[in-house]
Amino acid sequence: MELTLKIVDADGVVLASSTGRDETFLVYRQSYREGDRVIVEVSEPGHVFLSLDGAIQPGLVYMKECAYALAVPFGDKRKPYSPNAFRGDIHRLSARSTRPDEIVHRRNLALNPWDDHANRALFPHARANVETRGEAVFAARNAIDGEKANDDHGFWPYTSWGINRDPQAALTVEFGRPVRIDEIVFYLRADFPHDSWWEEASVTFSNGKTSCFPLAKSGVAQAFPIEPCIIEWVELHGLIKAEDASPYPALTQIEIWGTEAPETGTSRLRSKTIAEAPTGALGDDAEGGRMP
Repeated sequence: MELTLKIVDADGVVLASSTGRDETFLVYRQSYREGDRVIVEVSEPGHVFLSLDGAIQPGLVYMKECAYALAVPFGDKRKPYSPNAFRGDIHRLSARSTRPDEIVHRRNLALNPWDDHANRALFPHARANVETRGEAVFAARNAIDGEKANDDHGFWPYTSWGINRDPQAALTVEFGRPVRIDEIVFYLRADFPHDSWWEEASVTFSNGKTSCFPLAKSGVAQAFPIEPCIIEWVELHGLIKAEDASPYPALTQIEIWGTEAPETGTSRLRSKTIAEAPTGALGDDAEGGRMP
């Protein structure tokens, strides 16, 4: 996979770029200006490790399209990120394609620190029908950014998805391809007594099934194994608020654990491995066509 990283200004002028086969690094020696964008381009859809700022954790993500753009955040839009992110006059970015063994293992498939409202290319992607006052610190993307500190609210690292007191609030996490999931983990925002909590939440899967989960007044991970299923998205809804004085339940993080779906992940990777392996190196597996 060929990868390209670019810094582009508001007029579309390329300020810096770097291209490499399977891995590339870009060091940008200027301060960002409003309107600048970080561009990631790949020669084909697939999984990549992205580190677009040294103050934000790298992420293993799936690029469904061959180009992704992240507007460098300023003002209110900077608040969900570390105060050190996107600041200063030297920035190190990197991107690399993944190895087959890195993709097949079980992991949190909902993690994407680079998601934002405009994203339609880089998955997973979170969207919601409501976000508290439209503020960035309460945006849907915060529920999949990997930040799990939850005993406060309103600023990094205490970002969350806020529902603006709307009982019909719903959050959708899209994966951009089929995945096989087996567990859902909730981190409720727990800035008690400012916060309330949900006693029950429902999740509908793209296969049409819905599951209900009982939740407790707690800031710790609340994990629920589910029957393994192959899906492309999940929707969190049916949020039943507890009977308490606070009107502010919120979600700090949702984790959705599983693996790549066999027909889109493991099988493809296995086929690639077989195609690239020397003749005779795979023994009975190659001859019989058996999958592990």
